Amino acid sequence: MAKKAKPEKAKKGISKIYDFGYLRYIFINIIETLLRMFPLLCKTGLIKIGNPDRTSPVFLTCNYHLTVERVKRALRGMDCYLLVANSRGINVWCASTGGHLTNHDVISVLKTSGIEDLVDHRNVILPQLAATGVESKVIKEKTGWNVIWGPVYSEDIPAFIENKLKKTPEMREVKFPLLQRIEMAIAWAFPISILSALIMIPLWPEMIFPTAFTIWSLSFFIFLTFPLYSRWLSSEGRRIGFIFFDFGKGGFQLILWGIVMLCLIIYSLLAGLTLEFVLRWAVLSFIIVLILSMDLMGSTPLYKSGLHKDRFLEVFLDVERCRGVALCEQVCPRNCYRVNRELHTTTIVRAEKCVRCGACIVQCPFDALYFKSPEDEIITPEIVRRFKLNLMGKRVIKIE
Repeated sequence: MAKKAKPEKAKKGISKIYDFGYLRYIFINIIETLLRMFPLLCKTGLIKIGNPDRTSPVFLTCNYHLTVERVKRALRGMDCYLLVANSRGINVWCASTGGHLTNHDVISVLKTSGIEDLVDHRNVILPQLAATGVESKVIKEKTGWNVIWGPVYSEDIPAFIENKLKKTPEMREVKFPLLQRIEMAIAWAFPISILSALIMIPLWPEMIFPTAFTIWSLSFFIFLTFPLYSRWLSSEGRRIGFIFFDFGKGGFQLILWGIVMLCLIIYSLLAGLTLEFVLRWAVLSFIIVLILSMDLMGSTPLYKSGLHKDRFLEVFLDVERCRGVALCEQVCPRNCYRVNRELHTTTIVRAEKCVRCGACIVQCPFDALYFKSPEDEIITPEIVRRFKLNLMGKRVIKIE
């Protein structure tokens, strides 16, 4: 009997390997990581996961296709509803911060998807990183739905559900682990290498592949070594011009280019290359380094973009207004806040970690938080809620 059971186990193992749903998921992750810098839309509306009933939880996410696929993967084995709101094909955090995932988009999918006829409760779980652009108070006032802020990462959803919709500090905090750094290296390298190849076809065709190799190598070097130099990055930035892009003390781009040039000089001496060849590569490598690292801070979840003036802002807490409702603690992606639930008081305990996302300011029902610039200009909660940041860090009225 035992011998007959072995083929069955092997068969199950083989079926797992050839799980076409999983293979499809891997394929989508590979392709859409290569194209991560571009908006990739999917259909908005309602998706049923498993066999949900009238008591099943309701989740909401953006219509960035890769995000939807990853959320669906995280919800496997659950019976629930997933609402996909229109974010213009942009991921949750960027769309919310830039005014592309708004109150209107959440209200619209709640009202048009038919979800109100399918469940008896009125609780919708939104990704925490949507808190920069979606106001829970407004959603409640206009729809009657209570917003529950879920974890930062979709893979934590099962644990979040098991923990009775309560998040641990780890579930609230953004990280930049190895896999994410690899994804960002690919996301930068792929479009730049394609663009450079198109430019070089008529100019220097024999160097297309060496150039692509250089781009991919530098991109992986920049992101894989991030933990080694990240402590020198400053969210304060430095206003020292185009070459430095306010990124890093000492000019990271020039340091990186210096390393490239040292390797190039050593190689040219060993291979007997001409001065013209070295100069060509010097100019080309300098351009590549600038492009790849021009906004490294903005390519990470740990720092404010080096192109945004908001990196100079500081969050202030008006203790007289604060009532300790803990929304700031629930939505802060860097765990900057600690709330004493007995005394109903709030303290900013990790101000140095703040990424100036503004989620705490947007969600505070008592307007106890606000931004202040180095020139002592106050950016009120009303301004933060109404005007969102475009790619260049300019505040523009959000799309409604």
